[in-house]
This record gives sequence, C-alpha cells and structure tokens, in this order.
Amino acid sequence: MDRRAFLTAATAGLLLPQPAAPAAASSSRTLRADPFTLGVASGDPSADGFVLWTRLATDPMSGDGRGGMPSRDVAVDWQVATDERFSKIVESGTATARARAAHSVHVELKGLRPGRDYFYRFRSQGRLSPAGRTRTTPAGETPLTFAVAACAHYEHGYYTAYRRLAEQEPDLVVFLGDYMYEYGPSGYTALAGRVRTHTPGKCRTLADYRLRHAQYKSDPDLQAAHAVAPWLVSFDDHEVENNWAGPVSSTGAAGFEQRRAQAFRAYYENMPLRGGSLQGAVLRVNRRVSWGTLARFHLLDTRQFRDDQACLDGVRAGCDERLSDRRTLLGADQWRWLESGLNGSTTRWNLLGQQILMAQRDFKVGPGREVNLDSWDGYAAERTRLLGSLSRTPNPVVLTGDAHMHHLAELKTDFDDPGSPVVARELVASSIASDGDGYRDRTWIAEALQENPHISYIDQRRGYLMARLTRDELSVDFRTLDYISRKGAPAKTSHRITIPSASPTTAAAAHAAPPRTD
Repeated sequence: MDRRAFLTAATAGLLLPQPAAPAAASSSRTLRADPFTLGVASGDPSADGFVLWTRLATDPMSGDGRGGMPSRDVAVDWQVATDERFSKIVESGTATARARAAHSVHVELKGLRPGRDYFYRFRSQGRLSPAGRTRTTPAGETPLTFAVAACAHYEHGYYTAYRRLAEQEPDLVVFLGDYMYEYGPSGYTALAGRVRTHTPGKCRTLADYRLRHAQYKSDPDLQAAHAVAPWLVSFDDHEVENNWAGPVSSTGAAGFEQRRAQAFRAYYENMPLRGGSLQGAVLRVNRRVSWGTLARFHLLDTRQFRDDQACLDGVRAGCDERLSDRRTLLGADQWRWLESGLNGSTTRWNLLGQQILMAQRDFKVGPGREVNLDSWDGYAAERTRLLGSLSRTPNPVVLTGDAHMHHLAELKTDFDDPGSPVVARELVASSIASDGDGYRDRTWIAEALQENPHISYIDQRRGYLMARLTRDELSVDFRTLDYISRKGAPAKTSHRITIPSASPTTAAAAHAAPPRTD
C-alpha cells in the first residue's frame, strides 16, 4: 500500500483492526459516541521521536467547549508501528486524557530509529482513532519535501488546499500562523462572502477558544493534512486577537493578559506541541528542529515579545517611530537565542519560519511610501540587524505567512539601494482559506512589483508552498487554487523557483547566486 492509499484508507477508518486493550484502559463507564472526531496529529520530530496528539470529543460543538466529554479523566491507549496495518508495533502505552486539559493527549516518543516513517493510532473506551503517518528526522543529508501553509479562516471557504497538500504527501508541514480566527460570525468578511459559519460570538474565554479549535479540527480536509505528516506549528495574531502585541490588546480591552493565557492554553491543547511549550501564561513556540545535517528550522515568535506597533498601527506613511533602534519585534531573550542558533548552525541550509512579511513593502503607488506597521517594516532597525546576521549564515531562507498572497522577495540590508547584496530569499505562502476565492488583479500586481523591485512574484489566489530540499538546491512550487467557495478545486503550480546551495563555509556566495525560475 502506497502513502496515498494509506491516507485515503486511514481517513476513511479502514485501517483499524481491534487490538486487545491494556487493562489500565478498561472502564465500565464507556462513552456513548466516537471520541476521535477531531482526528489525530503529530509534530516536532527529532531523530528518535516525535509528539503524538489527539483530543477526545464526542460532541465537538458542545457549547461549553468540553466536546461533550464527562468531567472525569479518560485512559487512552496508543500504538506506533512501522507498517500501516500495525502488524509490526514498536511502541505502545497508555496516556491519560485529563478533563482539565479538554481531554487532550500529548505523547512524546523517544528511542525510535532516525529517518523513517512510522504509523500511529489511539484507542479509548472500545473505539479506535483514524491512523496517522509521521516520521523521525534523518541523521545525514537526506532530501526533504516540505509544505508551508498559513491563514485558514473557516468562514471564508472550504479547506480544499489542505486536502491537495495532503495528496502531495510531504515529509513535513510547516504552519506559520492564523490556524484559527477569533472573530464571531461575519466578524471579518471576505470578498466571496461567508461560506461557513463560526461558532457564536468572538473568542474571549477558555471555553470559546476550545470550541473554536474543535470546529476547525472537525474539518476532514484539515484532519487529512495532519494525518499525512508531522507538523511544525507556530501562532500569529488571530489565535488570540487581531494585531495583538506582547501584553497589549489591539482593542484596548481590559483583562487581555488573562485572555491571552486562555488562548495559549487552548492552542496547546489542540496542537502537537511538546509539554514544555506551555509555561504558565507563556507559550514557547520559538524552537529549532534539524533535518539531519541538511537543514535547521528556526521557528520564531513574532507576537508575544514585541513592542506595541508604532504610530497606532495600520498601513501608514511618515512614521519615524518605526525606525527607532530601541524597538524590538523578537524581544531580547529570543534575539539572543536566534543569533546563537544562526551562528552555531552546522547544517547546510537554515530556514527561518516566521509569521509576517520581512521584506520592505511599499503599498503606495508613486512618490512617497506607505508601509504596514504590523509587519517587519514597523521594526526596521531590528530587521536590518537580523539581515546582517543572515548574511553570515549558511544558505538562509525565510519562510513567511500572514500576507494572504504568495510573494517571492529578495532580502537586503538596504532595500533602497539597488546595488545592495541579496542576503536571503523570502518565500511567502498565501492563505489556505483567508480572504475567500482568489483572484489575479494583474494591474495591481504590476504596480506593486514596480514599487518594490526586490519582489519578483505575487499571486492573490489561495494556496500553499511545496518545497523539495537537497544538498544542492531548494526547489519551490507556489501552489494555487482558483476557488474555495465550493469544494473540489484542483491545485496547480503557478510559479516555480530553484535556489542553488553554496558551501556552508562560503555563505556569502549563496546570497549572490541568482535563483532559477520556471
């Protein structure tokens, strides 16, 4: 059975023979319905393990956010096998889905073999979950196929892009923020209108965030994308509130720090993150994951430790405050962590996964300049400092979400100097669903490219990136769908770029090497 057949069978529930349950999992108080309605997931792979996730919910849309589950803890058995039929089980055990954690389960595996596929599933109360496929990271320079995705507003369209991503069977999925949106019904309307409806009200309480996550996780296309590969996840703003910054609410509402802590807790409960991620009111998502000696992913947090946006936020001209070298986006601790990781990297490629557009982006046509103060343009001095560090880093590539459009950009320490050397390339993934059906406004795109000559490609359609990384090159397909307001859209490659590698000891040569486009 190949991977695609496995994915189809797993999501249809066909690979689920009933194993004998350990005695610790037995209970006379059985659940009345299937508790695995939210699917399964894995994440944060290492050379000898990964995180396995599920959350029990017999009624995902239960208004109290508890998923229809009882107030007691529930035992959950898990299995890991080397084959999709689970005839060769290598690890198994029992975890506890605790009521206080919304009956979520996070199993952290160690001691497995590097660089190979594994299959996993859960069992509880006599019922089996769908099966998932995951992978440990390799020891050497094994090639990597990975997807990059972001921004999946549930109301704006169907998750066909997730399904198409899953059908391409990547080794890894990198998700860069706005996994869910906090708005109430029609709180943010797309051009295509409202295709589906959010749970009632804007998310403010722990129950609200749990219920919204359950609604999103109930989608079968999203479940398929989680089941096909391990994910690296990080949040942006909408997992909490639009354009929040550190301890500051964008609306000025009281009690924001408590609300943020509740949103973080719900996010952890619904994601395949390691247990150490949630540290009281802080959720640590900045971390490093290496793919053998080939690549290191540096995942950033561009929300939790930043200064408030300059000049009252928005797209504005003439904001000198944004240029101050006292302003920070990453925060002092994360900056030191990142710089240490870049300076000490021994992998051939270094991939920064982060949320907001790093390239300078002038939104004004003609004389003058208007920039988005929520992006790196609002923290220009720290960006220059970071790009200086990247200039000394082997084969850096920046992966970005948030923009709801594909972008391909050259990153420079001085964007206003045409002769300034290229430090790295930025690959921006469009949205999975946010802003509804895509379009191609060729006049608008031509004007944007003319104003920003370091940006060479923009596409306003929905989609994701699919990348193939080897020792010698990074090949990236910009995948697009023409519509999501109805189901079944095909995905196609609208643009392709190949970035050649340079020797890790001659990083500067990598920045000068021009990419190839198809």
